[in-house]
Amino acid sequence: MIEKHIVLEDVDPVVFYGVNNINIQMIKALYPKLRIVARGNVIKVMGDEEEMCAFEESVIALEKHCVKYNCLKEEDILDIVKGKKPQKETAEGVIVYSVNGKPITARSENQQEIVKAYEKNDMIFAIGPAGSGKTYTSIALAVKSLKNKEIRRIILSRPAVEAGEKLGYLPGDMKEKIDPYLQPLYDALEDMIPTVKLQEMMEQDVIQIAPLAFMRGRTLNDAVVILDEAQNTTTAQIKMFLTRMGMNTKMIVTGDMTQIDLPPSQRSGLVEATSILKGVEGIAFIHMNKKDIVRHKLVTRIVEAYEKYDQQNAHSQHKRKMTEEETVLTDRVGADKH
Repeated sequence: MIEKHIVLEDVDPVVFYGVNNINIQMIKALYPKLRIVARGNVIKVMGDEEEMCAFEESVIALEKHCVKYNCLKEEDILDIVKGKKPQKETAEGVIVYSVNGKPITARSENQQEIVKAYEKNDMIFAIGPAGSGKTYTSIALAVKSLKNKEIRRIILSRPAVEAGEKLGYLPGDMKEKIDPYLQPLYDALEDMIPTVKLQEMMEQDVIQIAPLAFMRGRTLNDAVVILDEAQNTTTAQIKMFLTRMGMNTKMIVTGDMTQIDLPPSQRSGLVEATSILKGVEGIAFIHMNKKDIVRHKLVTRIVEAYEKYDQQNAHSQHKRKMTEEETVLTDRVGADKH
């Protein structure tokens, strides 16, 4: 009798073993000639060598299935152990699967354009209104690349600028100060990676979330790097970020031109970058609109209302300016007559 240890490296053991260990109990029942003990992420197996080789192949296949779909069901176990292809529903255009096993796909035309651009370009600018899915789609693409082992890490960043508040005024240490700014990124990741595995990845720096200021001086290789809320960067900041790009790295920059929180004296680095980098080979620009909004239907109406208000405001200012110019001209003509 021989003994072997199989380590589950890429999957959350809680998901793999199932609720109340139902999955591992079923696997044990399918290999009655083996003695199987599962603790943590290590499965210890003892028994016949030939049977053990078959068991190891099954565990590897089950782990791959679990990593891809974020779930493992009884019917999947039966199919894989028997050498059949799992009868898993496959949705067209799936990027990754959520922690509940549901497919995450591009839900609008411009989200699909982001997916296409990601395949062909190393740098992408996704610009559009709130709720258009630019950040969520970008993170899904990054998670897919990580699961496929095309990269070694994901790096997510945001400028710590919100509504004019300064970090120094917030309570807590540096992590507690910056976490509220980065919470939307955590939320997206938690939808796609089981909590225990996500925590492990963050502890091992496989997934890094940091404010933009912490990016200076780094060279980022073998990674997908996402800069969110880029409309709140200065010219110097976005240039610094873009030049961190290393080998086998893709960068995605997202932002909403209508939600700039910088002081009036500072111009958005994203606005300038879209002008300066337009036409550069290897860089794609995806401009999203209200048709891409996938949040509550009221979000679309809110965006439309603000667009209408801005247009009316711009028209009123233009009309006021024309009236003022006419008044000045009239006064000059009157002064010349006298």
